[in-house]
Amino acid sequence: MTTALKNDRLLRALLRQPVDVTPVWIMRQAGRYLPEYRATRAKAGDFMTLCTTPELACEVTLQPVNRYALDAAILFSDILVIPHAMGLGLKVDEGTGPRLERPVRTAAGIKKLGTPDPETDLGYVMDAVRLIRRELNGRVPLIGFSGSPWTLATYMVEGSGGGEFRLIKGLMAQEPATLHALLDLLARSVALYLNAQIKAGAQTVMIFDTWGGILPTPAYLEFSLRYMHRIVHELLREHEGRRVPSILFTKGGGQWLENIAGTGCDAVGLDWTVDIGEARKRVGDRVALQGNMDPAILLSTPERIRAEVATILKSFGPHPGHVFNLGHGITPGVDPEHARILVDAVHELSPACHRP
Repeated sequence: MTTALKNDRLLRALLRQPVDVTPVWIMRQAGRYLPEYRATRAKAGDFMTLCTTPELACEVTLQPVNRYALDAAILFSDILVIPHAMGLGLKVDEGTGPRLERPVRTAAGIKKLGTPDPETDLGYVMDAVRLIRRELNGRVPLIGFSGSPWTLATYMVEGSGGGEFRLIKGLMAQEPATLHALLDLLARSVALYLNAQIKAGAQTVMIFDTWGGILPTPAYLEFSLRYMHRIVHELLREHEGRRVPSILFTKGGGQWLENIAGTGCDAVGLDWTVDIGEARKRVGDRVALQGNMDPAILLSTPERIRAEVATILKSFGPHPGHVFNLGHGITPGVDPEHARILVDAVHELSPACHRP
């Protein structure tokens, strides 16, 4: 028997249903800007212990929900747990970001990879999802997530993120069939992984396509969006008696909004380079939109934060289907009180957008 959801604004907004106020959550809301997160991270000793210990992952997932009036919790994990489960050796160091110790760059290396079993190879994630759902006790919905096949492949070939992406782009240009074989494996793995999260208790799922924006349009459609489209159609659409919405987010993907909306996803995440009002005109009522305040605004004054919240809400207008968020993850140097100002401002200023 599942606990009734006390606050379902997020799920309703993702399905473009009426809400009383615009729901808000923050990408990377459990993170280094919070002193309680830093304390738990120090207790764990290293990131991978924090990530792979369900009790600790649950603890940090709940920290921002306990501190702020957020409308969702998001599973604390890492997008690279799938490559880690494939044996590539994930290391996450403070200041340098994630890296994979054993990148794969050849057809022979890719052929050796297997599809991780979510309940065994990634069982710690499913245990964390089940524990978080129990501890939330219906307060807010739980968001599950994965990296996109293209983004995971980028890390798996390059070994880390950033730079010129010479290796992955070289593979794409010289051996497209080899790259497609890797993306096919990752699409199967991501679909299994997200469906396992849904069965364990995630009430909506999001795919993070962090590096899709580095591609030209034809390559984006062929090597990134094609595989996210496939995953969307393989996802469980209903669990525990209600719809399970899906969210796609391509950082730097504003030029492809219509294409992303055409995948069958329920919502499209926007980064801060896109005007949300213009985005809504482009996609109409096909999907909900999530976003999209520049995270740097949280480094400014309370007055500036409230003004930007008001601007984004006004730009989206009096329509259903808006989930307020940042355009990317919250940065470590943000004053935690500024995050509170953001959340409270959304709840205070948005009711006017939802009156008949």
